[in-house]
Amino acid sequence: MRAVVQRVRQGSVSVGGETVGRIGPGLLVYLGVARQDSVAGADYLADKIVHLRIFEDDAGKLNRSLLEVGGEMLVVSQFTLYGDCRKGRRPSFVSAADPQTANALYEHFVAKVGEQGVRVQTGRFRALMAVSSINDGPVTLILESP
Repeated sequence: MRAVVQRVRQGSVSVGGETVGRIGPGLLVYLGVARQDSVAGADYLADKIVHLRIFEDDAGKLNRSLLEVGGEMLVVSQFTLYGDCRKGRRPSFVSAADPQTANALYEHFVAKVGEQGVRVQTGRFRALMAVSSINDGPVTLILESP
């Protein structure tokens, strides 16, 4: 499982002109699921991101987590994170999980984040989405499950 995590001042996702998810300060997470991913990997990544210290403390150090600052999370499914561009000019997505498996692990990830007390909003799985955000920092990290 692969996540691109961005610290944002706000974020939203729309499908067909309708806003389906919106957050204030917090994290925008693009989440990709690979063929070999598991529930354990989703649990690991959810816990890691929720507790990742990427918000500033009073001294300006990156020392506070999403939980500590009371931030929100917007999770957007993103199979293209597993696009392999090493050969040819068109990405290959053979490493991405099939839609049924990916959706189950995506939903599990979202539930695990919510269980930890974070307000979570989502995009719509397999939909063409318009994602808007105002990055904060910017702080952008790429994380992978073991």
